[in-house]
Amino acid sequence: MSLRLGLVINPVAGLGGSVALKGSDDVSQMALERGATAKSNARAEIALQALVPYRSQITILTAANNMGESLCQKLGFDYQVVSYEGDDNVTSDLLSSNESDTIDTARAIKQAGVDLLVFVGGDGTARNIYSAIGDYFPVLGIPAGVKIHSGVYAVTPTSAGHVLELLVRNELVTLMEADVMDIDEALFRQGIVKARRFGEMQVPAQLRYMQAVKMGGKESDELVLADIAADVIKHMDEQLFVIGSGSTTEFLMQELGLKNTLLGVDLVRDQDLIASDVTEQQILKYIEQHDQVKLVITLIGGQGHVFGRGNQQLSPRVIRKIGRDNIIIIATKTKLEALNNRPLIVDTGDSELDKELGGYIKITTGYNDYVMYQIKNPEGLG
Repeated sequence: MSLRLGLVINPVAGLGGSVALKGSDDVSQMALERGATAKSNARAEIALQALVPYRSQITILTAANNMGESLCQKLGFDYQVVSYEGDDNVTSDLLSSNESDTIDTARAIKQAGVDLLVFVGGDGTARNIYSAIGDYFPVLGIPAGVKIHSGVYAVTPTSAGHVLELLVRNELVTLMEADVMDIDEALFRQGIVKARRFGEMQVPAQLRYMQAVKMGGKESDELVLADIAADVIKHMDEQLFVIGSGSTTEFLMQELGLKNTLLGVDLVRDQDLIASDVTEQQILKYIEQHDQVKLVITLIGGQGHVFGRGNQQLSPRVIRKIGRDNIIIIATKTKLEALNNRPLIVDTGDSELDKELGGYIKITTGYNDYVMYQIKNPEGLG
């Protein structure tokens, strides 16, 4: 019996991440002008590679060109291009694709009927899918967007592939309800996170592969954060310090008395701010001008992502130039304990770099206080 999968790829998902636009809604043209490249199809390919050995058992229902058809052709899957109520005007051109294309394709797939709908994007895409199908049948999100607050996404594209492989092998895959979340991107670009729950969809309940809904709220123990900041500050000299996003790094910047981009990347030298809310290209330019560079980052509370969520400015090129030994991860022990022994996750989009970043790493948890914690690359989660 053939497994029927729906596939919807948002071709502009995550486009604005590497160029500091903090999203892709309504800014595709601007992102491309800044030098961004589309990566959602590549991330979808990572997941669907797990199904290539089972191609004869799978039929995929999808949209034209970059919304799914092109990838199905590349990987050799049996597929059908669907349209909603006879509307064959769904576009997959990178600049003209919009949320109505996603919604119409999801509705067409619902009309045709599938066992599972796979979609690629961020929180906006999840919201569009939910508006089209509700909880009519199970879904599985492949993360490719800048904002990933929803619990309907796998932890990484590779993790999504593992779940799909379990399904096609007829292994027992139970279902659970997961929240669909989204935030206001206009406020997000101003450093304000205003998340809203829109509903629930059914997802496979393989918890080691599925993402926890991002925890909200700020760290309340200011004494611990002050100790962490003091430990980092004592090392700040003529080196360039690249300061990543998050509330923990925000506290560090407050201790330095510097303006902070909560949801962006800032550059500091000699404890002075030299550039705010920088893009990937700007970071690379400054790195070339300095002999020594340190990167200070934290992890996403409740999820454990270090790279690949909301900090795409820290691209594989940036990370390689800085080097693993020059990465300073800061976090409270409370934040680490909330992971319940799950490893930290790196999902840079470069599988070789993810492997290089894996292993145990020192995390600053106070003043002269450190713990060793494991980082796993996406393949290591399986």
